[in-house]
Amino acid sequence: MNMQKATEFMTRREALRRGLLGTAGLALLDPLRLQAAPAPSRPRAKSVIQIWMWGGPSHIDIFDPKPDAGYDYCGPLNKPIATNVDGIRIGELLPLLAKQADKYSIIRSMTHGNNSHETASYIVQTGREPGRLVYPCVGAVVSLFKGYDQGYKGLVPPYIVLTQPQGRFSEAGFLGPRYKPFATGGDPNQNPFAVEGIVARGITDQRQRSRRELLGKLDSLGDSMPGNPHFEKFRQCEESAYDLMFGDARKLFDLSQEKDELRDQYGRNTFGQSCLMARRLVENGVPYVTINYKGWDTHKQHFETMRRKLPEMDAGMAMLLQDLADRGLLDSTIVWWSGEFGRGPKVQWNPPWNGGRSHYGKCFSAVVAGGGFKGGQVVGSSDAKGLEVADRPVHPTDLIGSMYSLLGIDPDGPMPNPRGMDLKVMPQDDESAGRLKEIT
Repeated sequence: MNMQKATEFMTRREALRRGLLGTAGLALLDPLRLQAAPAPSRPRAKSVIQIWMWGGPSHIDIFDPKPDAGYDYCGPLNKPIATNVDGIRIGELLPLLAKQADKYSIIRSMTHGNNSHETASYIVQTGREPGRLVYPCVGAVVSLFKGYDQGYKGLVPPYIVLTQPQGRFSEAGFLGPRYKPFATGGDPNQNPFAVEGIVARGITDQRQRSRRELLGKLDSLGDSMPGNPHFEKFRQCEESAYDLMFGDARKLFDLSQEKDELRDQYGRNTFGQSCLMARRLVENGVPYVTINYKGWDTHKQHFETMRRKLPEMDAGMAMLLQDLADRGLLDSTIVWWSGEFGRGPKVQWNPPWNGGRSHYGKCFSAVVAGGGFKGGQVVGSSDAKGLEVADRPVHPTDLIGSMYSLLGIDPDGPMPNPRGMDLKVMPQDDESAGRLKEIT
């Protein structure tokens, strides 16, 4: 009975799976310790905030406007606006980001040519083409090189997703579940932000403490075996779990500690408050945070969606850049904005799409800021209608290799793995990997 209760506790919390269990709990679930050798380069970046535009954002309507392409390409969004950097214009629905252009660089020549969500997501987040092995995404690699194995002692896991898993492929790849992200669940725009494993909606703190007290009284089996290493590890895991539920980690996720005025500037919506939460996480030393920003797979009624979503994105992302800069964090924090691909430059006006855009991996945009990336720059270009890369093609491996270099992770160095294979952090058959020298 007592062991069953303990098992139920572990199942309900899943040992705070996806990483939210600290080093003691990890010892229970995964005895493997992958030792990543420190990179020889001196890092300029400490953390990454990835704004993942789930579904694929339209490059033409956002960071690569084409006002002269005609209505069949621009639709009603044909009035790009100037930014605070001479010569750079962006979409008309981004007035706040236009004032922050000196802080970020736009890559207008991203390409991989794949139009499938799953495959394109894998390529953009790993820098690899699909093959025999499932490689880890950038967040898992950063967790490997900057996480627990390298002395990370943060309040929360080193790789966090706000708020739902991306779900297109196994983010940890061959590194295994120890390097999966912790997905918070919940909604940071709600009070409280019901983070999975920390805040249980509808259950008071007193009731949680009473449950713990009852569990302790029932656990006579553990008491009868003092010094048993398995029970000791279990108890350490339990202590970590309750410290997260009632200690400093809980305070970290409590956005009510922020000023109302600042929260309003970020935007009182899930994305805006996720941006604020991401800032709090990197401020507390978390190496990698992904904001999984859904709603960009706009096959139908694209422009109606853009008029709703882009102002929301504009406020949250612009305030994130400003807030990081004001706090002296932008120099050490990479902000990476991208989706798995762009969207078809030519609008599909005919039914059933009614003004939608299709998937488009041939040419799309990405944005990077901070952590050693220069601001106020444009890398590459697309043609007059956004259909093809016109100059300086940039592949995901180029961008990812550059981020690794800024983080002090050697793109050409060995990739530790549980199978003992001779693997490198980045593909070795691409001479341009890690060579975005224009903006690093």
